[in-house]
Amino acid sequence: MPDALSARRLSRRGLLAAGGAATLAALLAGCGKDDTAKPSGNDNAAGPWSFTDDRNKKVDAAARPARVVAFTGVAAALVDFGLDKQLVGVFGETKRADGTKDPQAGDLNVEAVEILGNVWGEFSLEKYAALRPELLVTHMYDPDALWYVPDESKDKILPLAPSVAITTARVPMTKPIERYAALAESLGADLSAKKVTDAKTRFDAAADAVRQAVKANPGIRVMACSGSPDLFYVSNPKVSTDLMYFAELGVEIVVPTKLEAGDYFEALSWENAGKFPADLILLDNRSTALQPKDLAAKPTWAQLPAVRANQVTPWDAVPRFSYAGAAPLLENLATAIRNAKKVG
Repeated sequence: MPDALSARRLSRRGLLAAGGAATLAALLAGCGKDDTAKPSGNDNAAGPWSFTDDRNKKVDAAARPARVVAFTGVAAALVDFGLDKQLVGVFGETKRADGTKDPQAGDLNVEAVEILGNVWGEFSLEKYAALRPELLVTHMYDPDALWYVPDESKDKILPLAPSVAITTARVPMTKPIERYAALAESLGADLSAKKVTDAKTRFDAAADAVRQAVKANPGIRVMACSGSPDLFYVSNPKVSTDLMYFAELGVEIVVPTKLEAGDYFEALSWENAGKFPADLILLDNRSTALQPKDLAAKPTWAQLPAVRANQVTPWDAVPRFSYAGAAPLLENLATAIRNAKKVG
């Protein structure tokens, strides 16, 4: 779920999710409107390159882009699919205040890329231009709204390089994973590499583990939420891509009833935090959200049945859209559901 400050700009047209397929190649073949040029093995950027993104915008270049700048979570996903030296810059939460890597960065080597901004609204135009970018890549929640590209400076940023936007709302999580895989392949990644196929195998097993956990422990109501000093946000599984996929796997997720900000969530006063009964809480683990130690002082938080039962698990509200990034989320969810008791 986007944070409260940015969520007002977020609503997104739906796209049809590609059906399941037995192999990664079949999944990518079913991605729909992808119009990418076929990469020629490890040939380094020989010949023209093109990719049609989720704005239905075809991006063309004389050669495969070799200098890519991306939202940090996107860069990490592309690394999972096999890109490396093509990534020269990132923007978005990359390093924590103590200098350690933000979890969103995944296996990205944050010391080898230029960090253009580390928080919402931060994007150094000067650093970006100096990188001589050949492609900008980020998520898209609202039509034509590029995630973490500031509105006030986008008219100066976007002319410097072509951009690709991938839909990350109102479709199941598998769809943006497939689209980022296709983009990575077009940029030279080898999707048949063991690292990639092993991650896909782990993802499939984790998805099945969630299905089996739901069958073994039916009726567990799950609420995905985020806390701020003044408000308690309950996320909508009909919009948030990961929650939509969890629901497809059989998870019973609380659906808020009074939606706002692009239908992403219901904002409750802390006095009303107990509005929706839940047995298991998925709590936004981003640095922009209050964590359990911060929430302990909120009496209504402490009174929630799931909190009293210690049935609260971290939630990556902006997941890393790769098989390697998503598999641990599914594994953790399966474990939490198996171990939960009905308390709500």
